[in-house]
Amino acid sequence: MPGPVTGGCLCGAVRFSFPGEPLARRACWCRVCQYLAAGNASVNTVFRKDGFECTGAVSAYESMADSGNRMRRSFCPACGTPLFSESSARPDLMVVRAGALDDRELGRPQGFIWTASAPAWGFVDTNLDNCEGQPGPLRR
Repeated sequence: MPGPVTGGCLCGAVRFSFPGEPLARRACWCRVCQYLAAGNASVNTVFRKDGFECTGAVSAYESMADSGNRMRRSFCPACGTPLFSESSARPDLMVVRAGALDDRELGRPQGFIWTASAPAWGFVDTNLDNCEGQPGPLRR
């Protein structure tokens, strides 16, 4: 089995690891992710929470997502780096912002979601598996 997947925030106050590889890698064009990604799609990796370890304090913001699910978005309180999202609909999974991973190559999207919310100039790779809104549950 490959080693753990690790990452952290810009200032180094938060470090995290997952024992396994991501279950999915997606770029999200929902309106909330556009706020988080400075107007672009956010690039995210999805992991099982089992075995997740985190050192350092994180702050969180909770809100209702376009999907209708309650979302908890965590970030470093010192430098503001967006780190994780957790959905009330999928409590066993954690979404990690690809930019927070030590190995950024793990963030290469397998598809784009919420493409109907993308601005006219927004990039969507039509050769990938894309979804106009909220995708269905991950196949495990």
